[in-house]
Amino acid sequence: MDGLNMSRRIRRTPYTDRVEEAGVRGFSVVNHMLLPKAFGPTVEEDYWHLREHVQIWDVSVQRQVQIMGPDAAALVQWMTPRNISNAEIGDCFYIPIIDDKGGLINDPVMLKLAEDEFWLSIADSDVLLYAMGLALGRGMDVEITEPDVNPVAIQGPKAEDLLASLFGKKIRDIRFFKYDWIDFKGTRQLIARSGYSRQGGFEIYLRGGHLGPALWDSIWEAGQAFNITPGCPNLIERIEGGLLSYGNEFTRDNNPFEIGHGKYCTIDNSINYVGREALQTIALNGVSREIRGVAFDGGPCPTCSKAWPVMVGKTQVGSITSAIWSPRLKRNVGQSMINRGFWDPGQTVTVHSQEGSVRLGEISALPFA
Repeated sequence: MDGLNMSRRIRRTPYTDRVEEAGVRGFSVVNHMLLPKAFGPTVEEDYWHLREHVQIWDVSVQRQVQIMGPDAAALVQWMTPRNISNAEIGDCFYIPIIDDKGGLINDPVMLKLAEDEFWLSIADSDVLLYAMGLALGRGMDVEITEPDVNPVAIQGPKAEDLLASLFGKKIRDIRFFKYDWIDFKGTRQLIARSGYSRQGGFEIYLRGGHLGPALWDSIWEAGQAFNITPGCPNLIERIEGGLLSYGNEFTRDNNPFEIGHGKYCTIDNSINYVGREALQTIALNGVSREIRGVAFDGGPCPTCSKAWPVMVGKTQVGSITSAIWSPRLKRNVGQSMINRGFWDPGQTVTVHSQEGSVRLGEISALPFA
C-alpha cells in the first residue's frame, strides 16, 4: 500500500500546514479529519520525550457537538447514563453515550459552557447525527451544530510551565478536568486541564480556525525553552496508561460496565436516559467480559492491525486489539476484552500474534504498573 490517498472528503485542520512543516510521517483519519500519527522520532523516542518534556499535538479530530437551547441539558442527559445534574459551568465530564441496548455510541468529554449550552468533544463516531435524531424524535427545543472549534493539545510534565509562561500564572490554578478562558490575539479561548495522555497537560479549544497557525506558532516559540517537539497520541503511553480507544478497544458491541465505566452509570430510577432498562439488566446479571491488560513476551511485537486471540490452553478467552513493546517494562503490552473466569491479574495466557508466533503472557490490571 502507498499510504493514505487524500481527498476533500478527508478534512485538513487549521494546524495541518504546520504539522506538515514539522515533518509528519503519517496520518490516520478520525471523524473524517486528519490525525497526525508519527513524526521524525521513533514511537519509543517519542514516548520518552513525552514523559520528560512537552509536546504539541494537533487533535482537531476531537470535533465538538454543540448543543444549545432550553432543552440542551435534557438532551445531553437523555444521551448518557451519567448524572450531569451536578455539572457546573467550568466542568469537563467524561460521559458514556449509549444506545437503547446499552451499547456505546461514543465516550466524549462534556464541557458545560452555560446552563443551556454544552460541547461534546467526541471520539470517532457521528454523535452529531445521533443527537439530531434523538432531538427530532422527542421534539426538543435545541440547536445542534459542529462549531468552528479546533483543539490543540499541549502534553507532558512541562506543559504547565510552558503555558504559564505564555498565558500567565492563572493556568496553574486550573484543576484537572476543569476549564478556564485565556486571551489570544484579542479573542476569548477555552483551555482545559485534560488530554489523551497520563503525563499531564492541557487542551486549547480554539474558536476560529483562521487563528490556528498563529496559535501553533506562539506555543512553538514559547516551547523552545522547554524542549518542545511536535507529537501525537503515543501508543506505548496510551496502552501502559490504560487509555482506551473507541473503535479499537470497544464499540457498540460493548457496554460501559465492560470497559470499567460502571462508575459513570446511574442505574436507579433517579434519571432517565436511552438504554436505562438495558443497563439495569446488565448491572443485575453482571458482564461476561471486561477490559484488561495483557503483558507478554517474545520480543517486540508487530503492529496489531487485526485482533489477536488470547488463549488459555485451547480456549480463546479474549482478543488483543492494541499492542506494542514497552521499553520501560521490557515486555509487550496490550489491551483486550477478557472473559469472566480468566480476567484476574496473574492469569497465564498465550497470545497468538498475526505473524504466527505464540507468546507467553499474563493478565494485568489497567493501567500497567
